[in-house]
Amino acid sequence: MNNFEFCVPCDILFGEGQEEHLPEKLKAYGNKILLTYGGGSIKKTGLYDKLKALLHDFEIFELGGIEPNPRVERVNDGAKLCREKGIDMILAVGGGSTIDCSKAIAAATFYEGDAWDLLTGIGQITKALPIAVVLTIAATGSEMDCAAVISNMQTNEKLLMGHPALLPKISVLNPENTFSVPAYQTASGSADMMSHIMESYFDTVDAFVPDAISEGLMRAVIKYTPIALADPEDYEARAQLMWTSSLALNGLLETGKSFMWSCHYIEHELSAYYDITHGAGLAAITPKWMRYILSDKTLDKFCDFAVNVWGITSSEDKFKLANKGIDATEDFFRRIGLPATLKEFGIDDSRFEQMAKKAVAIGHLEGAYVPLNEEDVVKILKMCLA
Repeated sequence: MNNFEFCVPCDILFGEGQEEHLPEKLKAYGNKILLTYGGGSIKKTGLYDKLKALLHDFEIFELGGIEPNPRVERVNDGAKLCREKGIDMILAVGGGSTIDCSKAIAAATFYEGDAWDLLTGIGQITKALPIAVVLTIAATGSEMDCAAVISNMQTNEKLLMGHPALLPKISVLNPENTFSVPAYQTASGSADMMSHIMESYFDTVDAFVPDAISEGLMRAVIKYTPIALADPEDYEARAQLMWTSSLALNGLLETGKSFMWSCHYIEHELSAYYDITHGAGLAAITPKWMRYILSDKTLDKFCDFAVNVWGITSSEDKFKLANKGIDATEDFFRRIGLPATLKEFGIDDSRFEQMAKKAVAIGHLEGAYVPLNEEDVVKILKMCLA
């Protein structure tokens, strides 16, 4: 294992009714709160009214309508509002898109230029407003990490920003708040979790402990996603998925490892150009990436994956065993209702070269688990068409 530092000082309030503790937790940060949320589902479920009642002693300002794949324009709007109103803290109520947008707003509040500068590196994050979260979908893990992904649809770019100041101070994880998540979004969230775990699991560094944790978390997704889809109000299934989401990307699984990702950077280009659901795109890409990189060098890891995650045992040769693990992954994504090909999104190969160039440059894929150049990425994307 490599040397590492692991510190995640986020106050997690897990379980039913944990929103009740928000007033006492938030008062340490000030009185003016920017409440951020997405398309308005929190109003339909009653969560909006519940939070407004709980926070009646605070001065609440609102920024709703945050898009999936949140836009930089929304970040600039939010930062302007925070400056004008003297906001003390942001309360993000929603999933990864709302949380990521809120993190970017928190940083952009203290930056005089266009918030996009903080994504490209032209500007630097120096400080950020404190952030609290009430999570409503298990997916991105943004509730317990210090990163955010923002889209610029004018330039067809989707970029990552990260800074310790972006780590939420408080995250409320009440599984009841995910009961109303539609089946497609539940499945997409599970695919996103699986991909987060796999991106750390498939690595050149031998790290038995984080890999064993990763295998257990993947088994949790495989076990509980079908249960949540069959009964959206199954508390135990929603709870297991919610905690898996947080653990999948809070840094624990990367301890002692090299943290070299592949699939996420390829998918970011798909959603930057076509605005598709991130987790669903990953479900189409991941099995094809696996098949492309399977070789004598990666074979043992894929065999571990087949045996320890999928419970496949076989006396056949190792390549057959490894391919059975990949087959099981692809079948799982299909079984939970996700597209298996890019054609199902209406995507053709007309932009593959452009996307491959950006994915390699932004993700530094030459240094990935299996190094990828532009030609490799194009081949993987073409495999995803069928």
